[in-house]
Amino acid sequence: MPGLQALDATQNKTVEMCHTASYYYVGKDPTFAFGSAFPFGLNARMINAWFYHGGGLELLNEFYKKYNVYMLPGGNTGGQMGGWFRKEIKTVQDLQGLKMRIAGIAGQIMAKLGVVPQQLAGGDIYPALEKGTIDAAEWVGPYDDEKLGLQKVAQYYYYPGWWEGCASLTFFYNQEKWNELPKNYQAVLRSTAAQANLDMLANYDAKNPKAVQSLVKAGAQLRRFPNEMMDACYKAAQELYEEIGAKNPDFKKVHDHAKAFRNEEYLWWQIVEYTYDDYMVRARSRG
Repeated sequence: MPGLQALDATQNKTVEMCHTASYYYVGKDPTFAFGSAFPFGLNARMINAWFYHGGGLELLNEFYKKYNVYMLPGGNTGGQMGGWFRKEIKTVQDLQGLKMRIAGIAGQIMAKLGVVPQQLAGGDIYPALEKGTIDAAEWVGPYDDEKLGLQKVAQYYYYPGWWEGCASLTFFYNQEKWNELPKNYQAVLRSTAAQANLDMLANYDAKNPKAVQSLVKAGAQLRRFPNEMMDACYKAAQELYEEIGAKNPDFKKVHDHAKAFRNEEYLWWQIVEYTYDDYMVRARSRG
């Protein structure tokens, strides 16, 4: 099936299951975003904690029932980069009129700050940047971006991708076929989906460090998004969530739950996880 038709095919039993990304289907309902990532949301470890032990999976599967599918997490890219830009971004004003390959909820947020979002398939990003049809593009991260050769057509490589603190991939099962399976078969699928989820994240964590070094050697210039821009994007995101939630009770219910879980997680992360990583990064820099 074409990539963006995987959910439809699973709903109507053309196939019995698929591997896709939930946020591909925000056009059907923005609530689909929470199965993958939402701007200023959870990182990879947090989303797995939310899925498996925080009630997130049960909450999402209540929503997915409306589309006749059952979901299990099936992979994660980890945190993503902010993308490739043909010029430096120093202030929020630099975003005005900038044509960027970015879609979904992130595209709506960027549009509030003057960006002109463009929806392009992965294979179309390179020629669009090369010709100047677009000024910037987000894809995934170093390992995947290097394959597209984007460093050859856009010099500035920005981070972080605040719209994807992680990107969880999704197994959708036709709800009726899932219900027909014996419990032990369901257990096998839960176990193998969890293994796929673990393995993909480990793969990206192992390969991104070498890929980012390779990109820099090839001429990519790493840049951190200015705090002014991050603050403006965060504010615009909260405004958008209020707007969507006022019209969409499913979205509000899941967003409120995920947001509360994220905030609780950061209480712990700021005590140990962040402080440990911060020290080790500085220790590494000192040699």
